[in-house]
Amino acid sequence: MDIGDKIKNRRMALGLTQEDLAERADLTKGFISQLERDLTSPSVDSLFDILEALGTNISDFFKEEKEEKVVFKKDDFITNIDEENRNSIEWIVPNAQKNEMEPIILNLEPKGKSKVYDPNEGETFGYILKGKVRLVLDDKIHDLEAKECFYTPCNKSMYIINRSGSESKVLWITNPPSF
Repeated sequence: MDIGDKIKNRRMALGLTQEDLAERADLTKGFISQLERDLTSPSVDSLFDILEALGTNISDFFKEEKEEKVVFKKDDFITNIDEENRNSIEWIVPNAQKNEMEPIILNLEPKGKSKVYDPNEGETFGYILKGKVRLVLDDKIHDLEAKECFYTPCNKSMYIINRSGSESKVLWITNPPSF
């Protein structure tokens, strides 16, 4: 672990100069400079004084933060095939159930359909990537085709049917997650 870099990054994030930090920790500017370049190591007491001056503690300072994944590639996708309904769902953001939104790609074979989703408190958005589909909200029917979309509260039961003779594909996003 590079203590010098961590101290320097924290100091700079707080907008402090080496001299500011040295004064607050009752140390010399030269010592802070050497410390940040890993030319010296602090004593336990000096480290505690520096961390206090930086507004943190030993536990938080050394805690390794896990970097949140923000980019997902095709190899990350998880696919579930539903032979009975002639569809497959690709979870394009794995473990999205922990997030506010859950995006999927719904692939519908000819005569394929999604399962029926019960009403809930959320919202849903769909963009037709390929083919022609029918969105059924309770007993109301909406026909859509490629490059069209839908956006609706989830206060009605809903499902999607492929109404073309070839594969249809829908980018479908729900909030909260429900797939």
